[in-house]
Amino acid sequence: METVSELIKTLADQHGRNRQNLLPILQGVVEQEKYLSESSMIEIARELDIPASEVYGTATFYSFLSYKKMGRYIIRVCKTITCSMKGKNQVLLAIQDMLKIGIGETTPDGVFSLLQTNCLGFCHKAPTMLINSDVYTELTPEKVREILSGYLAKAKEGGDYEQ
Repeated sequence: METVSELIKTLADQHGRNRQNLLPILQGVVEQEKYLSESSMIEIARELDIPASEVYGTATFYSFLSYKKMGRYIIRVCKTITCSMKGKNQVLLAIQDMLKIGIGETTPDGVFSLLQTNCLGFCHKAPTMLINSDVYTELTPEKVREILSGYLAKAKEGGDYEQ
């Protein structure tokens, strides 16, 4: 398994070392490491020869680029007005009740993190959530409990959840 420094070098080799390639490199690190550590942002700045403040500014601007350690399963609940009107608050309460965490928190075992995010692009099927890269639409509290039960079972088995 390669180190974060090796990963950054590989991503820079793949995408290029120009400023316009910062975002794909940040995404690649998050994909592999699940978040951007301070040291990884400094390493990216060195590799691209840009200020670390520019890397940090970009990383903190985009909601899908986590800059703190997150759970294995990152739950992102859409917070747009459409999802709110169709029951997002009840869905969010069901998640919080089941996992015993609030928005922006991670379960003590490091399995789940809960976030709110702007539009996921499924307003016609609201309310919507994303768990890692899997989209769930037309949610109800019951449907959320069923979905999370599947993830909890897989987490206990130590495997990855698949729909």
